[in-house]
Parts: sequence; C-alpha cells; structure tokens
Amino acid sequence: MSEFVYKGFRKEEMELQFDPSTLAPDRTKWTEERAKISADARAKLKSFVNIPYGRSPRELVDIFPADRAGASVQLFIHGGYWRSGSKDDHSYIASMLVPAGATMVVMQYDLCPHVTVTEIVRQARAAIAWTYRHIAEYGGDPANIYVTGHSAGAHLTAMALANDWEKDGLPKNIIKGAVATSGVYDLDPVLHIAVNAEIRLDPETARKNSPMLHPPQTAAPLLIGVGGDESTGWRQMSWDFFNLCRARGMDCQYLEIPGVHHYSISMLLKDPKSSLSRAVLSQMGL
Repeated sequence: MSEFVYKGFRKEEMELQFDPSTLAPDRTKWTEERAKISADARAKLKSFVNIPYGRSPRELVDIFPADRAGASVQLFIHGGYWRSGSKDDHSYIASMLVPAGATMVVMQYDLCPHVTVTEIVRQARAAIAWTYRHIAEYGGDPANIYVTGHSAGAHLTAMALANDWEKDGLPKNIIKGAVATSGVYDLDPVLHIAVNAEIRLDPETARKNSPMLHPPQTAAPLLIGVGGDESTGWRQMSWDFFNLCRARGMDCQYLEIPGVHHYSISMLLKDPKSSLSRAVLSQMGL
C-alpha cells in the first residue's frame, strides 16, 4: 500500500475521491440534458447574450432580465474542473429564476491549460464587478447581487467571497448572498490526480487559490450544498469548508441532498420546488 497523501486517503484512492467522473457513469446524459433545456430556455426567454466583460473571447456573460426593473440579480458560475464547461449549458436556470422575479447573469471564463486557475479567479471577480457596474442597464439592481456556482464554479464563488472588493473601488458587501454546490475548496487534492495534467497546479498556486486558506471576508449568507451520492472525500471537503465559515461567525448553512451526484445536483435548479432552488430563492427573498 502507498502512503497517505491527503487527509487519510492513499495515492491509489485519490482518483475515486477527487475526480467526480469516477462515480458518475451517466454524466453524459446530464450534460446532454442541460444543453437541451438550456437551448429551450434561450428560445423562450428574453435575453442578451455574449456580452463581453473582459478582453478574451470567453470572457462573456448572458443576461436574462426579469419582467420588472430593479430586480435582484443572480450570477451563476459554471463548473468543469476549470478545464471545460460553458455558460450556454446553464441558461435553463433562468427558467426557474426569471418567473420568480430575478434577473439572471450566467458567465463563462477561459479554461486550463490555456490560462491558470489564478487567472480564472480574476475573471470571475471581474464578471461580478462588471455586473455591479452595468446590470442596471438591463433592469437589474446592482445593490442586490447574489452568486451561485457549481463545482469549479463553487470554488470561484468562494474565492469571490474572499476578495477585498474595496481595493477594487467597489462595496465590501457587493455580494449579498452565495450558494456553492459540490465545490473544490481545498486545491491540494488536485495535485495528486490525473486532471492536473491539464489544470497544471503547483503547490504554490494551489495554496494561493484554496478557499480553505482564503476564507470569506464578508458577512453575506452562504449555503454550501453537496450531493449525497458524491464521494466521501468530496463531501468531507464541503463539510470542512462549512465548518471553517461557521467558525468565523458567518451565516452559513450546509445542505447534503440525497440521491444526487456531482453531475445531477445542478439540475435541481430547473425545478423551483426542489430543495436547492428553494434555498436559492429564499436567500434572495423571493
């Protein structure tokens, strides 16, 4: 047997624990379903698509405005282990949010290995800043911005909560609430699995971008969700981050949802009656 490399897990266990695809043989089904219902949402809902928030071709947002002016804003950040994923596959969430009275912004970012995780963190923060400065042009309320992210998007959400926004000339409490599902909150495990061949983390970059080492600097409420069918290591990482935030006095909730895994949990956001959708809407006061 090899030595332990991370929190009681041996080297040969790391892929199973920290590469979610190993426990989701049906992941392609969920990817295809997200793409289909997202295309349906774009066909049915008013939208402004492919709006640049930065200079690279992937620094884009899509906006799905509420029917009324001054609506609260939900910004969604997709996952894909920083090396895949698209805003186009998450338009379906607007079908839940817009009828409830929210404006939705869904962003995308450049991918590894073409850029570093550090650059992706910067881009996520830039998209939030852009939204604050421009969302009123689309009927949204810049004083009520909420952020939700899944997987790598949950990591980026956590790193946005850790940002010193006042250094950027923005309000300290620019994010009014956040929901992070199935997130990567400690980047050290990524150093020990095959996907790092594309992500290209080194120990220094992992430390620089780990929410466990850079906790939230805000009093905004935070919900940390994870699927009950995810690996022990992945669920433990969510629990550890929840406890860190709670120990810092944050308004923090933990939601472990039975019967869903890493690739199916975000699909709960198509149903306004699901536990995850209710949590998102409740946080926004909707």
